[in-house]
Amino acid sequence: MSATSPIEGERRLRRDAARNRRLILDAAREAFAARGLHVTLDEIARWAGVGVGTVYRRFADKESLIDALFEDGIGEVVALAEDALDYEDSWAGFVHWFEGFVAMQAQDRGLKEVLLSSRGSQQRIAAASERLLPLISRLVKRAQDAGELRADVRPTDIPLMGRMLAGIADITADVSPELFRRYVAIALDGLRVSRDAPSRLPARALKLEQLEAIRRAQ
Repeated sequence: MSATSPIEGERRLRRDAARNRRLILDAAREAFAARGLHVTLDEIARWAGVGVGTVYRRFADKESLIDALFEDGIGEVVALAEDALDYEDSWAGFVHWFEGFVAMQAQDRGLKEVLLSSRGSQQRIAAASERLLPLISRLVKRAQDAGELRADVRPTDIPLMGRMLAGIADITADVSPELFRRYVAIALDGLRVSRDAPSRLPARALKLEQLEAIRRAQ
């Protein structure tokens, strides 16, 4: 059997490093979703099934890990917006992005914890806004130019609406995991200028006892 060449060995090390980094990031998302951002790097290492030294070789401290997850999350939101801008139908593109933006936060609590964390540096948040807001502005303008989106809506309204709806998803997840989609549909109907009829709501409203269960849990 031929010996592994130095170049092949280096490539294997890079692949192993990339795989470990992805494993750690995925484990951190899961840990943050389950227990919040106070989870330690030692706990994340156990969650990932790697040694703590492996974690520290990839990330100097927990803030570095959160920064990497934040960049991952913003990258996903940006990619979704770029995909939405490719839609020929401007309203369909806007809906695609808005529904996806809320669903990302609703269905990935670890991502939501990182994106909405108040611990993030102002520089990190400002850099994310610089990447995302121009894309949201284009989505908004296209839909407004087509006469589909209310003319008085501003691009800065949209992330706040997404955060509001993600909050609904957070408090109703244990009772009705898909309920947030009902309120996304209601919000989109409120944003749209003209429609033949109200949209069909994609989830049933809560029963009184479910609402009471949520209230007691808060």
